[in-house]
Amino acid sequence: MLLEKLSNARGVSGDEGAVRALITAHLRKYVDEYRIDALGNVLALKRASRRGASRVPFKLLIAAHMDEVGLLVTHIDRDGALQFEKIGGIDDRVLPAQSVLVGKHATPGVIGLKPRHLTTASERAQVVPADALRIDIGATSREDALRVVAPGAYATFATTFRAFGDNCVRGKALDDRAGCALLCELARENFPFDLYAAFTTQEEIGLRGARVAGHALAPDAALVLEATICDDSPKSREQSPTTRLGAGPALTLADGGLLAHKALARLLAETAQEHKLPFQYKQPLVGGTDAGALHRARAGVPSAVISIPARYIHSPAAVISLDDFGNALKLARAALPRIPDLDF
Repeated sequence: MLLEKLSNARGVSGDEGAVRALITAHLRKYVDEYRIDALGNVLALKRASRRGASRVPFKLLIAAHMDEVGLLVTHIDRDGALQFEKIGGIDDRVLPAQSVLVGKHATPGVIGLKPRHLTTASERAQVVPADALRIDIGATSREDALRVVAPGAYATFATTFRAFGDNCVRGKALDDRAGCALLCELARENFPFDLYAAFTTQEEIGLRGARVAGHALAPDAALVLEATICDDSPKSREQSPTTRLGAGPALTLADGGLLAHKALARLLAETAQEHKLPFQYKQPLVGGTDAGALHRARAGVPSAVISIPARYIHSPAAVISLDDFGNALKLARAALPRIPDLDF
């Protein structure tokens, strides 16, 4: 299962090589050409099929980001403990006692925390900040640690993809390896327009790869495939969740970096209704995606987003519904051929 391989692959922002290798191995069988740019984006082209192709084919860019949140080793203490910085938006609450894999050799480590027996009541009532934590790899000294790890090494959560509950899966980096898996599936299809597939880098630290890809490809329109916040667990007071697991793919009207193009967003919703596919609207002004950079490329690019709800996003293990994944793929397949007919 490609989604499982992508989830298990290690690829913190700026270190997406393992994910890129999986994607290019899949893509080369289906696309006409692909290249890797200076930021590590994979930019692939599936040329318009002969049927219905115009003299100057419409250029649709579909993007999904390869990177995941993680940690970067910044210093090794005299006792062999590793200091680190967070890469991407990780909540300090999820870090203590987590198992991680460090560096290119995937050295096992644990994020150390003072034992409960040695803490005060006030300490236990507070969140331990990340800069007070260390990664323990079992080293006894700085020299011992340096045999396997050096400053600049990345660390990922040591989470293995697996089935979970009722047709769900759990794994790390489903933001946005779920989107990458969807895009890999779409790259196998034939469309009456030029399909540009952009697997982007460094989304988690500022949409950097998308900014470069949008400028280089200059598409007529863009669609981003993402995983998004799902906060449908019980709450202390009644409050609408951002999305609900199993309620279908989520469409964005507005988020922290985008006002979705109205015609595109309307087309996605109408297509879902016509094909009797479940869908939901993501609660507005929460989060952001690569579309925040793509819609501002060059003279502007009409952009929209299809997202898969993911519980516990940016944590050691997220949960998504395979029903949502399948319906997102069906919606994209049905809507894409209609996009070039929109009046942009």
